[in-house]
This record gives sequence, structure tokens and C-alpha cells, in this order.
Amino acid sequence: MATRALDSRIEAATPAKPDGRTDARARRYDPAETRQRVLAAAQMLFSTKGFGGTGTADIAREADVSEGSIFYHFGSKKALLAELGARYGEQMIAAMEQGEALEDLEPGVIIPRIFAFARANSLWEGVTGSKCDVGVPAVVKNPEAEPFFLAAKAATTAWIERQMRASMAKRGISGVDVPLAASFTHHVVGDAIEEIMVAETDDQRRRIEAETVRFVRAACLFPTA
Repeated sequence: MATRALDSRIEAATPAKPDGRTDARARRYDPAETRQRVLAAAQMLFSTKGFGGTGTADIAREADVSEGSIFYHFGSKKALLAELGARYGEQMIAAMEQGEALEDLEPGVIIPRIFAFARANSLWEGVTGSKCDVGVPAVVKNPEAEPFFLAAKAATTAWIERQMRASMAKRGISGVDVPLAASFTHHVVGDAIEEIMVAETDDQRRRIEAETVRFVRAACLFPTA
């Protein structure tokens, strides 16, 4: 609390420039910006050096903040990793939804979007050169990365459940255990993403995508488009 109060006093006492902007020092002590800087630094370091290979001192140097501010804002390195996972999940949701109504979406629309997101996202780094490691995020290589994936899964599975309920209601589909279907769909699509990431040709990727769409539609009683 003392740190936040100090941050706020510094920002309030720093005069704005003629164009309305505060100087770099004021921005540096803004709590919201501090969080964003720490998250950005942690994402970059975890995805390139791995969770175990990154210390809070490394994150503090990269973010240009004190190490203590990391613990103040996030509590621990694992909690910071979990927040990154939740943010990753929200980014994934935005990629699947793209501003459209949940009831208008169906597997043939959602799955290609999520595959495109996975292939383009910066967390899919840390390639070591061997075929089995291609496409594996560096954080996956350390079991301590579990908080990231649990947080991402919680966010995306909850969205899948909401989307399924809305879409099935629109189409008159009943008799599906939606929470189980959402959990199973998350696992199926997650496995398919791994296959997509190691696919060597566009033809292989197209076949994986088509089969994933077919499987999820059938499992959730969706008609083919």
C-alpha cells in the first residue's frame, strides 16, 4: 500500500508537459503501467528463457522496475505466470470471437481462427531444433509452468461453454452435457494445435484442421456447414 501511495504522489506531483503528456518518470511510477511493463517483460523472458531460467531480478531489469514492485503487484513469480496465462486465454478468446455474437459461431469458424492464433502468437517460441520440440512454448518445457496453462484453460474453457450454450440454443440442440463437452473440446483442440505446429506442409495442416472441425461438430451434434 505504501508503494502505491508513493507512486500516486509522485505522479500527481509531476507537472504535465505543454502537450498534456507527463514525463517518463511519472509514467514509470504509474501502478497500471508498472503492471503492464512487468507482464510484457515476463512474457518475453519466459517465452525465450523459460520459467525456471528467469528470475524476478531478470524481469525487474527488463521492465526497469524494482524487484520489490513485482512482489507487490503480483505476489510471486508463479502468480505472475498465472496472470500471463489468463491474459493469453483472453487473447485466444478474442481471436475466436472477433466481436461476433456467440450464438452465430460454430466449430467451422472458431477452429481455423484458433489455429491461426496459435501459429502467429509470440509465445510459440523456444524451438530447440529437434522435430519433437517444434512449436512448443518454452514455458511448457518446465513443469513449473502449470499455473500458466491452468489459468489459460480456465478462461478458454469457460468461454467455450458459454459459446456452446448460446449456439446450441439457437440451433435447437439438446441432450449435450455442455461442461463436459467444453472440457473435451478444449483437450481435442489443444492436441490438434500440437499437431498443427509440427506439420511440415500446408496440406497436412489443412487435413488436421478439417478433421478437427468434423470431430468437434459431430461430438457436439452440430450439422455440417
